[in-house]
Order: sequence, then structure tokens, then C-alpha cells
Amino acid sequence: MSVAAEREQTERLLANVEAIEEVAGTLPSGAPGRDKLYDVADDLLASATPIRPVVAADLLELTEKTVRAWASEGVLVVSEQEPTMRLEPRRVHEVLHLVREIRRIGRTRGLLDEVHRRLSDQALLEREDLAVSLEEVVRGEGTVVRPGTTIPE
Repeated sequence: MSVAAEREQTERLLANVEAIEEVAGTLPSGAPGRDKLYDVADDLLASATPIRPVVAADLLELTEKTVRAWASEGVLVVSEQEPTMRLEPRRVHEVLHLVREIRRIGRTRGLLDEVHRRLSDQALLEREDLAVSLEEVVRGEGTVVRPGTTIPE
């Protein structure tokens, strides 16, 4: 498949995924169908063909060299290395959203650091142990620990 055809196919895929996410986002949390719509969008991304760095560069409005550097830093996930590098569509989509948001608020420098920080923050928020701890805090349970203090046994 040519680069132009792959770019067009990827743009169509992402437009469809974003349309589904937009509709899902209009539904209140817990509404019937909201999670199902997000699952459909995720399934579309999961079944998508891995993306060439040159196509990801076009979508992200970055150079191919920058996209390859982001892949080597782990911001973009490499799904295939041989015969040519291909990137995981879910992560390209996630990074695309982050880059758009960061640019929308006027930041154009330090994109790699900002995207990496936001991905790290999101990974922390998705941890089960953190969710349990936050629920305990909301309920007023647990013990406050400060540096230099000991935890009562």
C-alpha cells in the first residue's frame, strides 16, 4: 500500500474513532451505551493496521525523525520493527489527542516532555492500587504519613 493510501486509510479510521468518542462523551457517566461506544472505538483501533512513522508524522504534524525519536523514547509504541518500523495505532491516537490539546493551549516547545508527563500521569491514574487508595481517602480511611513520622502498628 502506498504512503498516501495508508495516510488516507488511517485518517478515515481516526475520524471514525473520534466521532464515536465524541458521541460517547456526550452521554453522562454510567449511561447505557457510553462504555459500549468507547469499547467499539477501542476495538477499531485494536484491529487497525500498524502505522508507518511517516504517516504518524503527517498526522501529528511532526517530522518523521521526531516520530522515530518519540518511538525510541517509548512515547509511541513500536508494534513491528522488521522489515520496517510500524507504530501501534492506539498509542498514535492517544498521542494525537495529547499533542492537539497541548498545541491548543499554546505550547509548541517541549512537546515530547509534556506528552511523556501526561502519559505517565494517565498510567498512574489507571493503576488499581491508586484507585483503591483514593477511594479510602474519600471515605476518610487510612493513615496520613509524613516524612519523618512512623506508622503506628
